[in-house]
Amino acid sequence: MHATLAEPRGFCAGVVRAIDIVERALELYGPPIYVVHEIVHNPNVVNDLRARGAVFVETIDEIPPGARAIFSAHGVADSVVAAAAARGLKSIDATCPLVSKVHGRAQRYAAQDYDVVIVGHAGHPEVEGTRGRVRGRVHVVGEPHEVAALQVKDPARVAYVTQTTLSLDDTRDVIEALRARFPEVRGPDTDDICYATQNRQNAVKALLSEIDVLLVVGARNSSNSNRLRDVGERAGKPAYLINDAADLDPAWFTADCRIGITAGASTPQRLVDAVLARLRELGLESVSTQVGIAEDAIFRLPPELARPDRGRLPADLR
Repeated sequence: MHATLAEPRGFCAGVVRAIDIVERALELYGPPIYVVHEIVHNPNVVNDLRARGAVFVETIDEIPPGARAIFSAHGVADSVVAAAAARGLKSIDATCPLVSKVHGRAQRYAAQDYDVVIVGHAGHPEVEGTRGRVRGRVHVVGEPHEVAALQVKDPARVAYVTQTTLSLDDTRDVIEALRARFPEVRGPDTDDICYATQNRQNAVKALLSEIDVLLVVGARNSSNSNRLRDVGERAGKPAYLINDAADLDPAWFTADCRIGITAGASTPQRLVDAVLARLRELGLESVSTQVGIAEDAIFRLPPELARPDRGRLPADLR
């Protein structure tokens, strides 16, 4: 068996920033540090931070008055920010800067009296956070057929934004449906698509002709990890989303199998290394890395947490 590692894969700059915000807050203020929702969608990362003193909650009411709280990388609604302030919490916003950009765009559309359509998955934390930042008429559409049911104030004043963890392929059909029904619809074209989401999907597409099986290391509740698996399935390749090496099934592989391996944007490299170690036990003989885009983006920490090294992750969290 041979394995090829997709490049890029794993942590993106927004995830690095979000995890380092929790790590830095624990370092400066000591535990407990409360985090509203999972800081990123990966149970291994969440459990590591929990062991260090982070307390993950679903509602503001679970946080003691006056405590320190962090909003997850997916962003939160205005109502959550207001509830935190009313409770006297010392809040730190770990929202990915790319998600904050979408919030700002949606708010500007709403202020100009547009119906705002969020192209994404209803119930996803990022989508619900964006919806909760818009003061006006807002809709969520995940499939092209849902466009026909939209009820808007003025068909000439409709605008859309997209969930950042969806790629151009993921949003194309819905956007085409919006343009067909609302010819004057306004939107950001590709600007809302997270570079990491698109780069990881492009890397997998480039691998498909060279592999027999695709492994995606990532959490089952991770949108971008699920979409990576979908890329393989749409091409007719067996594709498996695994949380870690324990999920591997020897029946997936033949003696001369060519395996492609990628990882979601919230997956640490150590989980990929553990998968490779398990595959070697199953007969993996060689590993190569795809030639791909090198990502060097770094997002700054909030000013109150800034550090001289600009917030690179500790080695044991990578």
